[in-house]
Amino acid sequence: MPLAMNREVFITCAVTGSGGTQDKSPHVPRSPEQIANSAIDAAKAGAAVVHCHVRDPETGAPSRRLDLYREVTDRIRDAEVDVVLNLTAGMGGDMVFGTTDAPLPLKVAGTDMAGAEERVAHVAECLPEICTLDCGTMNFAEADYVMTNTPGMLRAMGQMMTDLGVKPEIEAFDTGHLWFAKELVKEGVLKEDALVQLCMGVPWGAPNDLNTFMAMVNNVPDTWNWSAFSLGRDQMAYVAASVLAGGNVRVGLEDNLMLERGVLATNAQLVEKSVTVIETMGAKVIGPEQVRERLGLVKRAAV
Repeated sequence: MPLAMNREVFITCAVTGSGGTQDKSPHVPRSPEQIANSAIDAAKAGAAVVHCHVRDPETGAPSRRLDLYREVTDRIRDAEVDVVLNLTAGMGGDMVFGTTDAPLPLKVAGTDMAGAEERVAHVAECLPEICTLDCGTMNFAEADYVMTNTPGMLRAMGQMMTDLGVKPEIEAFDTGHLWFAKELVKEGVLKEDALVQLCMGVPWGAPNDLNTFMAMVNNVPDTWNWSAFSLGRDQMAYVAASVLAGGNVRVGLEDNLMLERGVLATNAQLVEKSVTVIETMGAKVIGPEQVRERLGLVKRAAV
């Protein structure tokens, strides 16, 4: 296929995530203030979009508390710097089974299963411009659990997001997730100008080799906007690969803790490095207003 490099690229910074990274780097933000400040610093460094989870301020464990999301949202919207807010809606679908001989009942520790309305409650409360929709079920290697998103759950959550006027960012961890996302657009659950994030190298989803990456890219409809990322030391390589393939990019501490070998990164440093990669390739980094125009987003004022 001919090269279709993206000349106007937006950067998403995934600020903190929900993985067990809180004790692996002092730069992984925990409290709402830390998460918001890190997001604001990333925006100043060139990120047009900040993708936020929340964590328990004391333990750093991932959380779904509405008050934490509310505080993060208010702090970012009150900041002097402009940025597009993207909140996760991926939590609430984790299943941890028993032993292979007795998989049921599910283990209480680690299992977090919530209904569609509860999983989207913070989105309805905070009304970000974007929220994520993990468009499938898969095994995760970080622990022995299954990320569970049934077709019915995705239809319900996707419709709620659309009705709220919040743009779903489809998180595609494999080609089948893109297949179902196209079905949601066909059914009218999601709008035709969909937004997708290609999630590469997350065990056990799509491996981060270039053949698989291009298979994912080639399954994205021409009318959709898309970004991509990979994990760890491959993060910056996928900045270049995504731009070359016509997409936008995601970096941040959710996916990678290192600036280089032996050097722990901040979110702002990862954004700055990605800006350098993009501009060295001859592309331009665009800001939040251009992203809103491209994606048809509605900016909300601080409450």
